[in-house]
Amino acid sequence: QVQLVETGGGLVQTGGSLRLSCAASASGITYRVNNMGWYRQAPGKQRDWVATISSGGYTNYADSVKGRFTISKDNAKDTVYLEMNSLKSEDTAVYYCKAVVVVGVSRLEVWGQGTLVTVSS
Repeated sequence: QVQLVETGGGLVQTGGSLRLSCAASASGITYRVNNMGWYRQAPGKQRDWVATISSGGYTNYADSVKGRFTISKDNAKDTVYLEMNSLKSEDTAVYYCKAVVVVGVSRLEVWGQGTLVTVSS
């Protein structure tokens, strides 16, 4: 099966920056990654969409992060990044990576395990 592993979370002060990474990998199967994206879930709240990047590199952002966050990807490494700048306390959440993966004729949605970002004042 295809797995996503996120790294880069941590504690940062208000106004600071963090960079999250999410790498897709699998053993024994052939797959292709299409769209990849980031979501986040703050304590006691639902999981919200943050940003998406298509296989062609088209990006889209939630209004709450537009101008502060940048999503990018390295196709050769099947890795997506989220550069987060000017962080605010309301950005505190567990950040999840999601990928749409094609395996054979199947189109699957795969989620990472999440990485915690804490923004302190």
